[in-house]
Amino acid sequence: MLEDNHKRKSLGRGLGALLGDDIDFIQSDNNTVSRAGEKNVNINDLSPSRYQPRLDFDQEALDALARSISEKGVLQPLLVRELGGGKYEIIAGERRYRAAGMAGLKEVPVIVKSMNDKEVLEVALVENLLRENLSAIEEAEGLQRLIDEFSHTQEALAKVIGKSRSHIANTLRLLALPASVQKMVRDGILTAGQVRPLIGLADAEALAQKIAARGLNARQAEELAAKARKPVESRKEKPADSDLEEISSFIGRSLGMKVKVTAGRNGGGKIVLRYADPAELDRIVDILRQKAV
Repeated sequence: MLEDNHKRKSLGRGLGALLGDDIDFIQSDNNTVSRAGEKNVNINDLSPSRYQPRLDFDQEALDALARSISEKGVLQPLLVRELGGGKYEIIAGERRYRAAGMAGLKEVPVIVKSMNDKEVLEVALVENLLRENLSAIEEAEGLQRLIDEFSHTQEALAKVIGKSRSHIANTLRLLALPASVQKMVRDGILTAGQVRPLIGLADAEALAQKIAARGLNARQAEELAAKARKPVESRKEKPADSDLEEISSFIGRSLGMKVKVTAGRNGGGKIVLRYADPAELDRIVDILRQKAV
């Protein structure tokens, strides 16, 4: 619990810099909050933000929220910005907006805030992180958009999101995974910890399927990936022992001395010539000189 509270406070500092006092109603999930400037808006005059980082909304959770809204109404105002012509774009609260529509509400409470595109994406991203509603892939995509569209550095993101720079870097690296593996994370089949060891592996898709099928945890997934990274030894690198003995015998008879042939990795090996005295060594040298001429 202490860790969760610390996380919320850290994230809150970044969000508070953008919202000021309005952060209170975003963090308060269960309490009715009233703010100066709050008003009711026709639900048809609202539209989701194109900067919403969350793409997948859990239907069961939406159904539960819709039932609650049917009984108690929308307890938290949505944060919106004005588009003109009486229309508004949702900055924070799309889940409540969807559930309110399912519950048949005609109007919902909102607070209008003036924000630029960068601030809208930051707020949407941080709000979802506060509630842990984003998958690791959605978080990575949101962070990448802040970098690509608004020239944020990883250091700046760390301050806004309230997380370490290493967390930002590791999260962004997930976008290097194949799309099929990313989808497994989106769908909750695998976690970021299970797929992170697969980054950079050519057979990441097959390994991800294996991790899911076997129910491997993050540590076991690391071990599986480590094995996959080891170079595969050539299947023809080690002749049968009987073949090596025959080759050793043939070379030994040809040279008139003891010879040992052994196989190594990647198709290589060693030929060891054994001599009994300096005279025999001289004879080996003479043979090699004759071959060199």
